[in-house]
Amino acid sequence: MAAAATPQTPAQTLAQKLVARAAGRETVTPGEILTCRVDLAMMHDSGGPRRVKPMLEKLGARVWDPDKVVVVTDHYVPAYDADSRAIVQIARDWVKEAGIRRFHDGEGICHVVVPQKGYLRPGMFAVGGDSHSPTGGAFGAYMFGVGATEMLGVLVTGEIWLKVPHTIRMHWDGRLPPGVSAKDMMLYLCTRFGMDGGQYQAVEYAGPAVAALSMQERMTLSNMTAELGAQAGLVAPDQVTADWLAAAGATDVDIAGWHTDEGAPLLADHRLDASTLAPQVAEPHSPAHGRDADALRGVAINLAYVGACTGAKLDDLRMAAQVLRGRKVAKGVRLLVAPASALDQSRAEAEGVLGALTDAGAELLPNSCGACAGYGAHTFGDDVVAISTTARNFKGRMGSAASQVYLASPWTVAASAVAGRVADPREMLA
Repeated sequence: MAAAATPQTPAQTLAQKLVARAAGRETVTPGEILTCRVDLAMMHDSGGPRRVKPMLEKLGARVWDPDKVVVVTDHYVPAYDADSRAIVQIARDWVKEAGIRRFHDGEGICHVVVPQKGYLRPGMFAVGGDSHSPTGGAFGAYMFGVGATEMLGVLVTGEIWLKVPHTIRMHWDGRLPPGVSAKDMMLYLCTRFGMDGGQYQAVEYAGPAVAALSMQERMTLSNMTAELGAQAGLVAPDQVTADWLAAAGATDVDIAGWHTDEGAPLLADHRLDASTLAPQVAEPHSPAHGRDADALRGVAINLAYVGACTGAKLDDLRMAAQVLRGRKVAKGVRLLVAPASALDQSRAEAEGVLGALTDAGAELLPNSCGACAGYGAHTFGDDVVAISTTARNFKGRMGSAASQVYLASPWTVAASAVAGRVADPREMLA
């Protein structure tokens, strides 16, 4: 439980409370530099064992606590050449050598698999070897991305230094209209504040519109905090959090006190109205190039991609299926669907969601990062004009630098696949 503010204890933000716990302090002040204990270190096959294994061997060091390390293969799976097979094999061998039991091989994208396994809880302090590690903040945990050298220090000592962040609050009033999702919220924020708007501080998402979101929609908010240029993206845990984690097998989930105190210091407090938000589409080549979908409805596409940690979770697949049921993908358009995890795929199949997608003409791809990471057989060619649920559309990220990639929600991507051009999904949902 987080400490409550008292006359003797100054009001603290959620970020301050999480960092204070990790540093063994009652309170902390933004700008302080502290050493924090790490509760969980997550790595994937691309930036994990193949990077840290040789460094550990050179130091003659061992992992400080194998039970606090999670490794997921998601970037180079399914392996289709000698290099990718070697990278995945290094991960498989290293987890055995290091005694790491939390190893998930080809089960899906790390940012989705880790919470689905019940590894995250409110109050935790975690690091991940990937820029989208702030996803953990959706569960009231302080989680951020680190590089291989920083991860090496964590693996050896179980600690990392941190400059206590300021908090920027994004308070969303109202409620999202039908056909508008957390992805639209984030594309709007990236466009309004820019990709450095988070100033490498902590962004907290709050207000009635955020409280009304499902856990997987909250994960999209925290995930794309990376596109805002912040270190962490936080949502105060509530009963929705507790229920979701309990279903995932997490025990001892404590949500009490993990919130920003009234009067806590904020670097900025932005008030936004969710009820006025329209579906957003980000033009090439930045998530910060967002516009209302209506403004781009004349743009023809030849590929629609429902994939990635920010766009192919079960809730995302449900959105796409809502649009696609009883419809077909437009002639000349390919619709590729890569469910974010094997668990979400199996649940989507049981619900009939997967059938709705494939009946409409979708091609099913493996549970991996795939084209989002620029890997595999389905990266985008020179002549591709795509609309995608991924978090980024940087030039050349998903294949050829000549390809044009637009970003949107699963609703908008599915509607565009049917229309053969950028479309406003509200017309098909009506």
